[in-house]
Amino acid sequence: LHREYVTLAVLAALMSTFAVIRHTRQNEELGRSEVLRSTVVGRYADLTAAVVLSTVANILLALLIGTALIVSGQPFVGSMLAGASVAAVGVLWVSVTAVACQLSSTTRGAAGLSSAALGLAFVLSGIGNMLGSVDEAGLRVTSSWPAWLSPIGWGQQTRPFGGAHWWPLLLVICAFAVLLAVALMLISRRDVGRGLVPERKGPADAKRTLLSTVGLTWRLQRPVFTTWAAGLVVFGLIFGSLTEQIQGMTGTSADWWTEVGGTAVLVDAYKVSIIQMAGVFVAIYVVQLLLRMRTDESGGTLESLLASGVSRGRWMWGHIVNAAVGSCALIVLFAASMALTAGQVLGETAVQMRELVWAGLLQVPGILFVGAVIVAVASIGSRWAVPVSWAFLLAVIVVGPMFGPGLDLPAWVQDLSPFTHSPKTPGVPIDATAPILIMGLCVAITATSLSRLRHRDLVLPA
Repeated sequence: LHREYVTLAVLAALMSTFAVIRHTRQNEELGRSEVLRSTVVGRYADLTAAVVLSTVANILLALLIGTALIVSGQPFVGSMLAGASVAAVGVLWVSVTAVACQLSSTTRGAAGLSSAALGLAFVLSGIGNMLGSVDEAGLRVTSSWPAWLSPIGWGQQTRPFGGAHWWPLLLVICAFAVLLAVALMLISRRDVGRGLVPERKGPADAKRTLLSTVGLTWRLQRPVFTTWAAGLVVFGLIFGSLTEQIQGMTGTSADWWTEVGGTAVLVDAYKVSIIQMAGVFVAIYVVQLLLRMRTDESGGTLESLLASGVSRGRWMWGHIVNAAVGSCALIVLFAASMALTAGQVLGETAVQMRELVWAGLLQVPGILFVGAVIVAVASIGSRWAVPVSWAFLLAVIVVGPMFGPGLDLPAWVQDLSPFTHSPKTPGVPIDATAPILIMGLCVAITATSLSRLRHRDLVLPA
C-alpha cells in the first residue's frame, strides 16, 4: 500500500485543505465568524478549532492506514510509520491552508493557494525521485536533493518497510509549528472577512458569456481549473519521463505494475496505472466543482440567482456542463503531456499521443459517474452533502484498481468502483460495453437529480 503513498498523501492534504477552509474562511464569507466574535469568542478561536479538528482527523487516518496494513500482514512498526508518513502531509497542509486563509479573502482563493503549494510539493518530490538512482531490483530509489524541498518527499524518506526512519517526520513537525505561528500572527493584521492580499478590481463591463449559467460557472471556476490544468501538465511530463526507468525494472516492482496494469507488457502496464491515477485526480476536481452547488445554496447565493429568473435546472446544468467538459480537458492535457516525454524515451511520439489520449478519454465515464452521484447528493439538499460526497469518492478510490488488488479485496467489492470497469488500454484490447453502461447510468442519475431539485425546498442559511 505504501507504493501509493503519493496518492494517499495528496488526498490527505486535500482533506485538510477543505476542512480548514470550511471552518475559517468560509465562515467569514458567510458572516458566521463576525456573529461569533460579537460574543466572548476570541479572535483565534475559529482557526484553533479548525486546526485541532483537522489534526485529529489526520491522526485517525494514520491509525486507519496502519491498522489496514497490519491486517494485511505487514510489520507493526512499518505499518504505523506508513500511516504516519501519509498523515504528516495532511497535518502540514493544515498549517499551509491556515496561512492561505489569512492571505486570501475568498474560499476559492485560499483553496487555490493551498493547492498550488501542494502541486509544487508534488513536482519537487517527482523531480527528486526522477533525478535519483534506482537499485538493481527496482525496489529502492535514492532521491536527489529536490525531494528534500518537498514535504511529500520527506514522507517518502521514512521508508517504512526499508529501514523505518522516523526522523524525517521531525521536519514536518517543525514546519507545522512555524507555519501555524505565521498564521496566528497574520490574523492580528487583518480585518474579519478580508485577506492580506487585496482583491483585484473587476472589469467595468461584464462579458456576454456571464448571461448563461454555463458561462457564469466557468468564470467562477476558471482559476481553480487553471491551477489543476497546470499541475496535471507538469505531472504528466514527469510521469512520461519516468518511462525510461520503468523499461529496465525487474523483480517485485515489475510484478506489481503488471498486476495493477492488467498486462504482462511492463511499459503498457505502467501507462495504464498512471492514467488510472490521473482519472482519480480529475474526479477530485469534479467533486470540488460540483460541491460549489451546495455552497451556493447554503450561503444564499442561489436564492438571489433564482430571483433573477434563472431556473433551478439551468443553474445545475451550468455546473454539470463545466464538470463534464473540464474533466475531459484535464485528462487530455495530462495524457498529452505524458505522451510528449514518453515519446522522447520510447520513440514514435505520435503513437504515444494517440494511445495515451485515448486511454485518458476512456477514464471519463468513471469520472462522470462520480460526478453524477455528487449531483444526486446535491439535489437531495442534505446538510451532510459535503462529507457524504467526499466519503463516496474515497470509497470508490479505495476499492478501485489503485488499492483494491493490494488490499486483496473480493472481486465484487472492487467492481463497486466505476474505475474498475475502465478499459485498461493500451495494455489490453478495448471493450466498450462497461463505459457505455456507465454513461447510461450517468444520464439516468442526472435526469433524476434534476427532477428532484425542482420539487424540493431550498436549504437556506440558518
